Amino acid sequence: MARFTDFDLIGSLQKTLTEAGLTTPTEIQAKAIPALLEGRSLVGVAETGSGKTLAYALPILHLLKTLEKSGDKVTHSSTPRALILVPTRELGEQVSKVFKLFTHTTRLRIRTVLGGTKMVSARENIKGEFEALVATPGRLLQMYTKRQIDLSEVGFLVFDEADQMLDTTFFADAQRIVAACPPERQIALFSATVSEAVQSIMTKLFADAEIIRTEGSNRVVASLRTENKTVIDGKRFPILEPMLGRDVVGGTLVFTNTREQCDKLAAEFTRKGVKHVICRGEMDRLERRKNLKSFRDGAVKWLISTDLASRGLDVDHVGRVINYHMPQHLENYLHRVGRTARAGRSGLVINFVTERDQRIMDEVRKISK
Repeated sequence: MARFTDFDLIGSLQKTLTEAGLTTPTEIQAKAIPALLEGRSLVGVAETGSGKTLAYALPILHLLKTLEKSGDKVTHSSTPRALILVPTRELGEQVSKVFKLFTHTTRLRIRTVLGGTKMVSARENIKGEFEALVATPGRLLQMYTKRQIDLSEVGFLVFDEADQMLDTTFFADAQRIVAACPPERQIALFSATVSEAVQSIMTKLFADAEIIRTEGSNRVVASLRTENKTVIDGKRFPILEPMLGRDVVGGTLVFTNTREQCDKLAAEFTRKGVKHVICRGEMDRLERRKNLKSFRDGAVKWLISTDLASRGLDVDHVGRVINYHMPQHLENYLHRVGRTARAGRSGLVINFVTERDQRIMDEVRKISK
């Protein structure tokens, strides 16, 4: 499958693809779109930045519009036919944005119910008739329990960024959501890595699903260049300091492991007079969104973050990722470095490595060969 025009998609979707300059599908899109159009359930494992959202958005919109054209229109309020579950509000907003690029011409309605928004806004969002819903699990179940949302007509259920979402606390929620949807629904799971939690849900809820893995899954992309800096006696900032005056196109994303480390590094940036923003847990939601926007828009070139920004942060191009503190798990590493070298672009990751990081570095070397 060499071009989007080779897919059996309705004309309005093809028109929008052409207008957006999208001609050639990525590997996960080329493999997943035909399978989903044929009504098959699947698990898609593909590297971060490989275009997974479009891989399921196009089939969903095609199938929803086909139902409408056949005379089977949505007639009940707050009763979606497609449900996309996401781990965070930020990712939910980005997924909704991808859908809305195509719904303007295809004339379908997409709504959101996301954690971090006021309940009154969520209720207002799902009033009336609409075809697709993007939701975070907690907020969705909250509204489902209060009978504010009806899942009895969901024919297409997607778990996006499943490796982040499907921890042990969420598995019971996932089972409840699946049980609330019709048994004949089509189901898809997309993930950048396969953790034990993802493997568990694949075994229990996706036993009959087709598994699609791209060649780059669980590996870093070929266009990513890596530099390792040795940290001696815990002195990291003297290594970083010479880089502060050298901005890169797309900006630099610096990762720490804890909120305390994030704040401590931010204080060093302030002391040196380097303009920056932070993104971490337990900060004002509006401030975090404002910070992400200023980094995304290029107004600020440095973003200091915990792993909160490693998943679901969709910036067109981050030029450089610095692991100021190395993560403990390979999955977190893959998500962090997946913020750069996206969609075939080049990117640079710089790892600050101590003696305690040898185990994770051994794993990184294996996936970088």
